[in-house]
Amino acid sequence: MLGGALHSKTQMENMHWSHKHSLVLCFLAMLLIPSLCQSEVTTAVYIVTLRQAPASHYHHELITVGNKSGHGASGRRRTRVHKPRHQNVTKADKGYGSYFARVHDSLLNKVFKGEKYLKLYSYHYLINGFAVLVTQQQADKLARRREVSNVVLDFSVRTATTHTPQFLGLPQGAWFQAGGFETAGEGITIGFVDTGIDPTHPSFADDKSQHPFPIPANFSGVCEVTPDFPSGSCNRKLVGARHFAASAITRGIFNSSQDYASPFDGDGHGTHTASVAAGNHGIPVVVAGQFFGNASGMAPHSHISIYKALYKRFGGFAADVVAAIDQAAQDGVDIICLSITPNRKPSGIATFFNPIDMALLSAVKAGIFVVQAAGNTGPSPMSMSSFSPWIFTVGATSHDRVYSNSLCLGNNVTIPGVGLAPGTHENAMFKLIHARHALNKTTTVADDMYIGECQDASIFNQDLVKGNLLICSYSVRFVLGLSTIKQALETAMNLSAVGVVFSMDPFVTSFQLNPVPMKMPGIIIPSANDSKILLEYYNSSLEIDGDSKKIVKFGAVASIGGGLEANYNNEAPKVVYYSARGPDPEDSLPHEADIMKPNLVAPGNSIWAAWSSVASDSVEFLGENFALMSGTSMAAPHVAGLAALVKQKFPNFSPAAIGSALSTSASLYDNNGRSILAQRSYPTVDLNLSPATPFDMGSGFVNATAALNPGLLFDSSYDDYMSFLCGINGATPTVLNYTGQNCWTYNSTVYGPDLNLPSITIARLNQSRVVQRTIQNIAGNETYNVGFSAPYGTSMKVSPNHFSLGSGERQVLSVIFNATSNSSAASYGRIGLYGNKGHVINIPVAVIFKIL
Repeated sequence: MLGGALHSKTQMENMHWSHKHSLVLCFLAMLLIPSLCQSEVTTAVYIVTLRQAPASHYHHELITVGNKSGHGASGRRRTRVHKPRHQNVTKADKGYGSYFARVHDSLLNKVFKGEKYLKLYSYHYLINGFAVLVTQQQADKLARRREVSNVVLDFSVRTATTHTPQFLGLPQGAWFQAGGFETAGEGITIGFVDTGIDPTHPSFADDKSQHPFPIPANFSGVCEVTPDFPSGSCNRKLVGARHFAASAITRGIFNSSQDYASPFDGDGHGTHTASVAAGNHGIPVVVAGQFFGNASGMAPHSHISIYKALYKRFGGFAADVVAAIDQAAQDGVDIICLSITPNRKPSGIATFFNPIDMALLSAVKAGIFVVQAAGNTGPSPMSMSSFSPWIFTVGATSHDRVYSNSLCLGNNVTIPGVGLAPGTHENAMFKLIHARHALNKTTTVADDMYIGECQDASIFNQDLVKGNLLICSYSVRFVLGLSTIKQALETAMNLSAVGVVFSMDPFVTSFQLNPVPMKMPGIIIPSANDSKILLEYYNSSLEIDGDSKKIVKFGAVASIGGGLEANYNNEAPKVVYYSARGPDPEDSLPHEADIMKPNLVAPGNSIWAAWSSVASDSVEFLGENFALMSGTSMAAPHVAGLAALVKQKFPNFSPAAIGSALSTSASLYDNNGRSILAQRSYPTVDLNLSPATPFDMGSGFVNATAALNPGLLFDSSYDDYMSFLCGINGATPTVLNYTGQNCWTYNSTVYGPDLNLPSITIARLNQSRVVQRTIQNIAGNETYNVGFSAPYGTSMKVSPNHFSLGSGERQVLSVIFNATSNSSAASYGRIGLYGNKGHVINIPVAVIFKIL
């Protein structure tokens, strides 16, 4: 942070030459740029794109390049970069970064002529531009330069298994086809833009497999070396690791000790997602001293490269995320997994036009398959947080494993609950005593309104609690992290309680409660109504002295069933309530939503995966090596890992072809052969179910084995996506600003319904519309029959209704839609292509506005 001339593509080579607190960095910046740290001067980070094409556009094919050198990195930096023994970075590749950095510096010097500024990054591989800390007036100066195409204000982003391989049928299916788990995903590198990784975890070791990890042929990334990410952290499994925090540092919110100025994961989220996709096979899951099975990633023999750009305390910022994406592409990853979403819909002419999505468009052009979480903002319509058609968006479902716990009351009422805890002694009932009734003589309820949360053993009477079940209140303070289950359990153990029962405060609503590990008998009652039943029984069983009004007898008794044993009979998958839903509006209006999102759904609820040894994202798993987490963040890496299996089998597939294989083979049915259902509300998730629509689940539930034999493919290219962007009304200047390309160079524009996607969405059907799709046969000679069901309020015809294709041949399908009623409610249909060799191609259809 030493001035306008200090610059580097990777801030680790310029920003973090010291591991001191970020306040020290700000102080040092003040020595040369006093105005940058003065509160009366308003500065902000801007992402600037230049008209000249980036480095990747000069290549005819994806070429892996090396670490970013020649960017004027300070010789005083203490962070070192470790180059694994297998990497070979050429001088020519290094030169690209140096050239673009010099161009950026020259422009900034010309524009500001001695004014103070701070360049954070030079982007050069996917986009040609930079991130810079300047005033609004300075940003306006940059925007007026003819070399500059776009200036965008930085924005914030946020983070959005032991059994799922079996639930997905991998051992006998996709893994078997790949030669077994020992080779599943071999040679494929997945890049994770997330909160980092714990390199000491056995899920990322390269010596756990009898089949040695190969050297990834086309990967050229590096590993940072810092005190908390020492030399040797990377290996042939974990092949690359960097961190990006320059935008966060300029805001004064980055703390190098708490946030770890390295790729090390202090949060847990990044370690979890990486292991879901690509963690080693057969790693024992032991939590709170209990064994929960063996974990495996979806592609256990693939490689991992980490690009840390998010942090527990504040999330992340687009400038850092774009730098991470640009680096990942330059390193030569095959797949990028983003379990992150923007905090709000991007403003402007369309949601697609934002720095992250446009960088990812260039990544797709370079042949990289991009997976993103849909977001945890469901179940409302149009709650989608992943927008663009070149991004493969994944929603979350449940799976068939459930950990059930129960509390059996003395009145023969059984209350369901959660908690990864042992049960009380079999055939024995224990007295219940509420924390409020177990205080010592020196403490009263008036002294502390939170005593019911059981956070301090010193205020209780051990003689009353010893040998009994202690009832504690689960309030909103647990949700906020101000009180913890772990502390309540410690209180109970210190008081020699038999176990703990947590009753839910009625004010805690719409909160996803994951099963929590407990080292003693315990249970959480997640339902406020069930908690009311418990407390009514407890209060009615109290014997109170009529004169003193004191409790003379605790009459309520209960036993805890225990929640360590998994039940695998759950009806699944179901689209979980928090999974973000379509349609996917290009702005705030549903009549412009012509792209189907999500693309499909995958397991995301209650997923066991690796956890960082110091992770603080979940206090209940602090110090554990595994954690049970839920979210679309967990669903996306399932698909990233499965995409690695597809890429391994079909190395020449384009990103769109990989997405097509996953989409057209997706399942529409649950494990009982019934239509997949979607949860519509919380907490009564299973009382508000209805059949999932394409805006809930896209093409359906991922089927990895079928995706390895898709039969037919829908393909799209970078030019198709550019034609689509050019087709957005008034977007021509914006396309030019972001890509440096003129829309007039494209012979025709393509509207959303006409993109060659394995789905059809028409936001506004005005009388009639013809939509075409081109499919290619990648299997042997096969004859297909066409079936379809029209969305309500429309009629539909598909031609031809019967066709035969040889290997490699293409067929155009024409679909004619006619409105049969006026309606603004979305309705859904489906097209099925049924081959005589067993291939079944599923194409979901959605029509929103129908106008006669």
